[in-house]
Amino acid sequence: MEDLSSWLTLLAIPGIGPSRFQALVEKFGSPKGVLDASVKQLMQLPRMDEKTALAIKNYRDQSYIKKQLAGIQKHQVQMVGFQDPEYPELLRQIHDPPSFLFVKGDLECLKSESVAIVGTRGPTTYGKITAEKIAREVAARGITVVSGMARGIDSVAHRAVLARGGKTVAVLGCGLDVVYPPENLKLQTKIAQTGALVSEFPMGTSPDAPNFPRRNRIISGLSLGVVVVEAGERSGAILTAKYALDQNREVFAVPGNVNAAKSRGTNALIKRGAKLVQTIEDIIEELWPMAPTLFKPPPIAPSALPELSAEERTVLESLSPKPKHIDKISADAGMTTGKTLSILLSLELSGLVKQLAGKMFVSI
Repeated sequence: MEDLSSWLTLLAIPGIGPSRFQALVEKFGSPKGVLDASVKQLMQLPRMDEKTALAIKNYRDQSYIKKQLAGIQKHQVQMVGFQDPEYPELLRQIHDPPSFLFVKGDLECLKSESVAIVGTRGPTTYGKITAEKIAREVAARGITVVSGMARGIDSVAHRAVLARGGKTVAVLGCGLDVVYPPENLKLQTKIAQTGALVSEFPMGTSPDAPNFPRRNRIISGLSLGVVVVEAGERSGAILTAKYALDQNREVFAVPGNVNAAKSRGTNALIKRGAKLVQTIEDIIEELWPMAPTLFKPPPIAPSALPELSAEERTVLESLSPKPKHIDKISADAGMTTGKTLSILLSLELSGLVKQLAGKMFVSI
């Protein structure tokens, strides 16, 4: 991006939101053109007040700009303005697109057809398993998965895609040099290496609460559709779904226990017309017309894998997505606990089984 300091300067001025930023740049040709304009010229812009016009003329905090430029260089961050050809076309179509994006990683991920997967920060075992399964299968079809790097469903989705070798984009509610939540340091690093980290917030921005609704509109704006796995009635995931509806995106929801608080939001979405998701085919059915050439054939079902021994097949067939204790698995398979554990380890290494806390296992 040319004249990065001017872009950063205009971004830093109080009262310059995305809509006003874009209107100013469109009128004066570039951020530098805006900064060089007189107060009288600035006041010609509709709804421009004198206070903001004077702020534009008088703001020259070079120490802040230098700090931003140093952080961008140190963390190998790229900036993409809404006028740039690299700017995601889907995101450009929403009514309040970010003026520009801070990006770390592969810019092409932002322009690829994507599906967002979001949900509660405190998922149940059912929610985790379901999010992991959907994310892995979406990635297997060649579609990028977008989420928000939050604890819970977001992190599960990101990790499942990486484990499958797919592409994932994490949209942050803070600067790209800030790790939030802190336990996601390794995950954030891995996504930057194979996918992309995205934020509209300058370097050093803390993960303050008002940032996350703004982040959510980008998650949905980058995606063909949003899948909500588990969410309460007032969760951020439900807000993302609302943004998706406003942006004319598809909304999908995974049904849950009618008595569970963390399923009330998703069940309510289904009542209001969201597409109920039971399998990956439910998502593909809706999105196929928009991206017919990008969905790869589904992966081979585990039951068709010839390398499984008879004992491995017996153990695998005794499992389901519902958690099952090792003692019950051993009894159903007719094997000793030690033998069953050995087989389960082999199946887990093959990506067919997942071990949960308390010696519980599920098929995936």
